Amino acid sequence: MVLQAPPQKQPTITWEALPDDFALPDDPVENIQQPPLAAGLTDALGAAGRIQPQMLIGSNFGLVANINKKTVVKAPDWFYVPNVKPVASDVIRRSYTQNLEGDRVAVVMEFLSNEDNGELSVRATPPYGKLYFYEQVLAVPTYVTYDPYEPILEVRRLQNQQYVLQEPSEQGRHWIPELELFLGIWRGERLCQTMNWLRWWDADGNMLLWSSEQASLERQRAEQERQRAEQERQRAEQERQRADKLAAKLQELGLDPDELG
Repeated sequence: MVLQAPPQKQPTITWEALPDDFALPDDPVENIQQPPLAAGLTDALGAAGRIQPQMLIGSNFGLVANINKKTVVKAPDWFYVPNVKPVASDVIRRSYTQNLEGDRVAVVMEFLSNEDNGELSVRATPPYGKLYFYEQVLAVPTYVTYDPYEPILEVRRLQNQQYVLQEPSEQGRHWIPELELFLGIWRGERLCQTMNWLRWWDADGNMLLWSSEQASLERQRAEQERQRAEQERQRAEQERQRADKLAAKLQELGLDPDELG
């Protein structure tokens, strides 16, 4: 006789406002690379003019759902929502509840830790695994996991209510349709940190620059323009000097330069 596990009961999921007195989790950052990784992703989008007022982009920020009448909060390392309802100017957004406050969360990223495999956990009972929460509760279309130590970048797309691992392009990048950008790994330096960064590329293969890179590029262009202007000034001065010498020589010969001109 073969024993079979009983079918798992589908949870009841509702979207309710987070109580004002709800204590949001305040977990410490697991490693020093996580905050700059998330900041770099957002910075490049902003520098490229790809962040609009109606969007919500954040990191270590609570995403809320009620599962079987219990409030559950997960705080991904980075997330993107294309359209949210505005809040009053004197209100600080503490968390985000999709469907209630705006669109479904479109992209979630988790940077893997060395201590556990919680980012890929499918635990369907409290405390719910992150993959289960993003896949079965929030139904986030794109789930990205990144291990900066290996480095390994994996992108999962929601298909038939389950995540399917996606194959990268020949360049090792993944197309993120919600942002119409490629996501990939780039090793280099930012803010005196040399590591394996996550970077954006557009459909034509152009990497989105960080604001610091754009500022550096603008300084280089300004310096090139200054050098070109200086060269033009020097050429004009040389021409003037040659003209003055020629005029002086003609005068020595008793000729009037104005009459010859």
